[in-house]
Amino acid sequence: MHDNVWFEIQGIPAVAIASSEFAQAAKAQRAALGMNDAHYALVPHPIQDSTDDEMRAKAQGVFDQIIAALTLN
Repeated sequence: MHDNVWFEIQGIPAVAIASSEFAQAAKAQRAALGMNDAHYALVPHPIQDSTDDEMRAKAQGVFDQIIAALTLN
């Protein structure tokens, strides 16, 4: 989330991507960093044992959300 906030401060759209297990941590981090509007997408947990095909499916599941966040005016 720190990198995401840094990019946003620089005026570069960014979206952090994390496992759904870290939803509360993502919210807490962006609040602590003073960027409650920082964008993030959550993929289904767990990811460490996911196959390549499972990871592609998880990424596809948040693709539209990421594109929408990156293209906000």
